[in-house]
Amino acid sequence: METTSGAECQSCGMPLARDEQGGGTNADGSRSSTYCSHCYQAGSFTMPELTVQQMQERVEARLAQVGVPSDFTSAQVQKIPKLARWMP
Repeated sequence: METTSGAECQSCGMPLARDEQGGGTNADGSRSSTYCSHCYQAGSFTMPELTVQQMQERVEARLAQVGVPSDFTSAQVQKIPKLARWMP
């Protein structure tokens, strides 16, 4: 997993540097370098039953809500199935 400042959440694709809480938290309370605070808290996914398709819909809606251009949004949404959470 990438752990540099350019790292993205491996569940939703959000750049971890943009996470207002600095990332999700592991079970021991330490900061996750893999998942954002929206997706991962206390060592568990915040929405464990969410499917990859539902995540894509959530990300698409959120990016549209904040005015991200549709071509960029589409590219981001297409990357989601390739993130660690969704890989078999």
